[in-house]
Amino acid sequence: MASKDIIYKQNKFRLSYEIINSSQKKVILILHGWGSNKKIMRKAFGNTMVDYKHIYLDLSGFGKSTNDIVLTSSDYASIVDIFLDTLGVEVTIIMGHSFGGKVATLLNPPYLVLLSSSGVLVPKVTSVRMKIALFKILKPFKLDRLHQLFVSDDAKGMSQNMYETFKNVVNEDFEDNFVKNSSKALCFWGKDDTATPLWSGEKIAKLLDDAPFYPLDGDHFFFLNHSQFIAQTITTKCKD
Repeated sequence: MASKDIIYKQNKFRLSYEIINSSQKKVILILHGWGSNKKIMRKAFGNTMVDYKHIYLDLSGFGKSTNDIVLTSSDYASIVDIFLDTLGVEVTIIMGHSFGGKVATLLNPPYLVLLSSSGVLVPKVTSVRMKIALFKILKPFKLDRLHQLFVSDDAKGMSQNMYETFKNVVNEDFEDNFVKNSSKALCFWGKDDTATPLWSGEKIAKLLDDAPFYPLDGDHFFFLNHSQFIAQTITTKCKD
């Protein structure tokens, strides 16, 4: 495990990462989702795709990587791009889970692999809409602990910077970015995913110029039980 310091928008970010199969020339960068870290991705794919150098990165503000400012998905992509330049590597494949899929899409690699990526706005259920409306009514009163009472489970316990970042990225409509992406893409999805529903994955696959779409048993973290199939498909399909 290692770390790199980079500068972005006059701020220093310490990025924690891990490389395996370091002697291989072809490189795959593997990005985790919101609220997660590189460990879960290494657990899933660390023993697969042995012909590739794997780079597992903690995105800024997660795991052991730092963040002291409010960011957008575009900022995250710029930070990762600087990180790759600092390492002196060119990636062949970028695979991203959930929020990591949005960052991977913006980086526009030769091959893009999405695992239940976010990016299509999903209608909020009635209880969530009511919660948001109540928060807006009470917000001017600046009641103590108001923030923690109303934030989603994904954002609880975060610093204010990361909470503001969360609000930025969760409300981004990414459909135009999928359309503009020129990567050769593969999409894998959990059939029972409620965070990024199956229909949203089908839509993303079509926006990516009809990328092959693989619905697999499981929820948002379906890939933990299907890593061998995903890796084998990548090895077969992602060839120059």
